[in-house]
Amino acid sequence: MVVDLHTHSTVSDGSETPANLVAMAARRGLTHLALTDHDTLEGIGEARVAAAGTDVELIPGTELSLEYDGGMHLIVLWLEPGSGPLQDRLASLQDGRNLRNAAIVDLLTSLEMPISLDELAEEAGPGSVGRPHIAAVMMRRGYVTSLAEAFDLWLGAGKPAYADRPRLSPEEAVALAVASGGVPILAHPHTLGVNRADEMAALLTRLRGAGLVGLEAFCAGYRRHERDGYADLARRFDLIPSGGSDYHGTYKPGLELGVGYGDLEISDTVVDRLRPFAGAA
Repeated sequence: MVVDLHTHSTVSDGSETPANLVAMAARRGLTHLALTDHDTLEGIGEARVAAAGTDVELIPGTELSLEYDGGMHLIVLWLEPGSGPLQDRLASLQDGRNLRNAAIVDLLTSLEMPISLDELAEEAGPGSVGRPHIAAVMMRRGYVTSLAEAFDLWLGAGKPAYADRPRLSPEEAVALAVASGGVPILAHPHTLGVNRADEMAALLTRLRGAGLVGLEAFCAGYRRHERDGYADLARRFDLIPSGGSDYHGTYKPGLELGVGYGDLEISDTVVDRLRPFAGAA
């Protein structure tokens, strides 16, 4: 039984609607699907309706970008829409994203690559605008030849058209997630830029103390020895090895729901281990 605990829809920066994601999961035989759009729970209602009557259990969630040198992301599972300590902060995080998008548009204009906020809104549809949408508009205008080129040359951290936005600190985000009944999981740890064992140990000790429950050990693009290594790291710090494809549809070409680049397989036993922490606050 295969699950996918890290996916994105048109509500943030994916190319498939929440309902289409659920339908794809059902066709592929997934038993559990977590919708984890960036800083929002807006797609959960649509996904939950689509999952009714299927064999797919929809797990509500979100992905947070945190304040950390090198970048850090936190998956929060079983986070229900409505009011709550973290849920109430998502609106301000979305406002920060909107201000960042406007700043990027201004930077691109100054770099003689003008695009409009209206174009971005059309590209994103009903969802919130993210950098993949900006990259797609740049491609359509002929400024770049691929989404990867847009990030590598212009939109990535430290590049000429990059703009930052307000973020939660790691400890604050984990604590808010737990207080809201969610299950916090450190996402794709290879992106942290931590290369020393003592630094990783100090980081995981801090986050475990704040309430971190899981570590994303099973990620698309990881080789088998890397997955085994991160799973062992999780166990050594009393964390549950989790994972997901980080599916974005056409915004991440070649990466497929549930299977990543073809060799990802996450057992539903992961869900069984994580579920008891839901609503723990």
